[in-house]
This record gives sequence, structure tokens and C-alpha cells, in this order.
Amino acid sequence: MYYKSVTGLSDDSIRQALAESLEGKQLRNVLILPPDFTRMYSGAGKITAIYYDMLTKEFGAEVDVMPALGTHVPMTEQECETFFEGVVPFEKLIVHKWREDVVKIGEVPAEFVSEVSEGLVNEKIDVEVNKRIVSGSYDLILSIGQVVPHEVVGMANYSKNIFVGCGGSSMINSSHMLGAFYGMERIMGKDFSPVRRVFDYAEEHFLADVPLMYILTCTTNTGDRTNIHGMYIGRERKNFEMAVEQSQQINLIHVTEPFKKVVVYLDPREFKSTWLGNKSVYRTRMAIADGGELIVLAPAVAHFGEDTENDRLIRKYGYCGRENILKLVENPDLKANLSVAAHLIHGSSDGRFSITYCTKLLTEDEVRGVGFNYIPYDEAAAKYDPAVLKDGWNTVDGEEIFYISNPALGLWTRE
Repeated sequence: MYYKSVTGLSDDSIRQALAESLEGKQLRNVLILPPDFTRMYSGAGKITAIYYDMLTKEFGAEVDVMPALGTHVPMTEQECETFFEGVVPFEKLIVHKWREDVVKIGEVPAEFVSEVSEGLVNEKIDVEVNKRIVSGSYDLILSIGQVVPHEVVGMANYSKNIFVGCGGSSMINSSHMLGAFYGMERIMGKDFSPVRRVFDYAEEHFLADVPLMYILTCTTNTGDRTNIHGMYIGRERKNFEMAVEQSQQINLIHVTEPFKKVVVYLDPREFKSTWLGNKSVYRTRMAIADGGELIVLAPAVAHFGEDTENDRLIRKYGYCGRENILKLVENPDLKANLSVAAHLIHGSSDGRFSITYCTKLLTEDEVRGVGFNYIPYDEAAAKYDPAVLKDGWNTVDGEEIFYISNPALGLWTRE
């Protein structure tokens, strides 16, 4: 099933579509897998709230909600209240522990990985997912999320929500490094990347008996309002392919001339680490001119990694460029955390343009210590005021800049 609207689906039409997706089902125990608050403009919070209300009240079902955290920090009570519109009780949230609560359900063979990566990676990939997904305890598992350009897999969501969002360290590390080896520019905004083909293999071979239903969205935002332009519901891959096509139309921004200076704002509710905030880097890098400048307004960024170990490794090695990281990855601690190595590649400009982080909660020494330039947030925001700038071209002190208020919802690339 799919539902599309140029201006955005209404709440009533969304609720009707979700009701249709449950028609004829006998449901006693349901698991919902939404994204976390870092996907606040995905529409998934609203959809989760509607499903939770419908399943508990109309079906009398027991409903568990496990945000697909991946390596992210667990949601706070305030984030739960806001994201799920006050419907899902905070105590009902199950924390996915990506290092602990997973089981291995299979392997993607080395031969297959080598084939899809054009010989760049020649090792098998263990497939690990949260044990609840394969426990047999649920009549239905609802995987909810947004299809949007992504640096690791090409286009986010579909089975990525399972294998990364609810996956284990082996799959997360291996898939991230596979994408980084292959090259972001060859992946972002496209279907059938090497990582997506690995996920497709795992979905087909190891999840066939899991009662999964995907609810995929394509969105834009108008201020704080999320516009759900498309909703694709079902198990079949064709739903994902239709969502990819729509996202490519509304979330890919083609520019005719390279950006000399880009200013990106990181909403303090959504971005609290460079792990997430570096969307400002890799979503704009294909549009930035050689010798250009990226200025990141990051008022709430307080750390680098989303957990203590990842943060430590980022501080140790820094965003020092693809070629350097490919050498440093032989160090045992980085080799054991390949997703960090991939992240360091994603967050570097490879010396092609400068990156300046403007922070309140990280010191100048900390920011410069990982390889970025630094301007105090208040100083930068006084010149590049997020309350004044409009998305797109602006003139500031006689200089033309390109402003982006939310890097998570787009991919900027030269034609």
C-alpha cells in the first residue's frame, strides 16, 4: 500500500491508512520499531503514536516500543513525550543495547561481499539483530522510518532499521566500513549500494519467518511541522523502491554552481554530538567548492561520539581524512570499532574545504583537537543568525552564503 500527497498527508488520512494496514489481523503482542529523536522530522513519532493508540485500545494488544537506536544514546523522557506526542508512556520504551542484547542469525558470505564491493572488502559479515526480533514472541513487528539520502547505505531505512537500528556491533561496524571503503559519493542518494545489497541478502535469507511490516515515509519540513509526502506500507521491496524514487525528487537538491561558503544550523533538540552533527559535512560535501568553507552552528553539541568508547576514539584519532584513516584502522582499538573509522572518514573534508564548528559546550581545544576549526557559537550566531537567515542563498556583510537549517532532510549535490 502507498499513499502520496504533494502538500503532505493529513492526520486523518494517515490514521485511515494505518487502520487499513491492520485490517483482518488478530494481534495480541506487537513490537514497534520507530527511530529515535534524532529523526524528529521523519513523521515516525506521529505514526508510532497512532499505532500504539489503535493497537492498545481497538485490538487490546500488548505493545512494546523499542526505538531503533543503533549506536545512539537512549531517548530521554522529554524526548519520548515530544516525539510520540504524549501517547507512548516512557516506561514502555525498551532500550536497544547494540553491544549486548543481540543474537547472530546468519552470515553474509565473503564471496558475496567481495562481489558487491568490487573486491574492496573480502570478509564475511555477521548478521546480528536484537533478540526480541527473532524471539517469536510477537504477532507483528512494525518497522517505521524515513527514506532519505544516507552516507552509509545510500538511502536510509527499510531493512537498515533492523540491521543497524536494531543490529549488533559486528553488522554496524562492517556495514559502515563497507560503505566508507566503497566511497560516499558513489552511494549517497542511490539504491542498490553495496551495503544495501548486503542488507537485502540478510533480509531475504534470515528474516523470512519474522512477521515484519515496514512503514516508510518521505518527508520535508516547514519550520517545526513535518510534511509526510509519502507513506509506503508492506513487506515488499517495491515499496522501498517507490519511496526511494519520491525521496530522490524531494530530498535531493541539485545546485548549478559550487558553494564557496555554507552555513549549517544544527537544531539543539536533534543534534548533541558530532556523530550526528556531521550530517552537515557529508550531506553538503558534494556541493562545496574546492577551497570552500563550511560553518556549522552547533549550540547543543557537547560531545563527539554517542557513547563513551566511540567518543574516546574520535578524540584520539580525529577527522584526519580517508587515506589517513585507512592506515590508522590497523590499530587494534580502531580496527575493533570500524563504525568509528567509517564515521571519521565521513566527517572529514579530505582537505578539500575547511570545516569550522561553532559550539557552546565543547571548548576550542576539544574542537581543534579532532581536526576542525573553531569559532565561539555566540560570535558566529551574531553574524550568521539562524533566526534571520532563510534556507538557500543569503547575503551577509556583502558576502553570498548558502544556508541550511536542517542537513538531515536533504543531500546537496552539483549537477
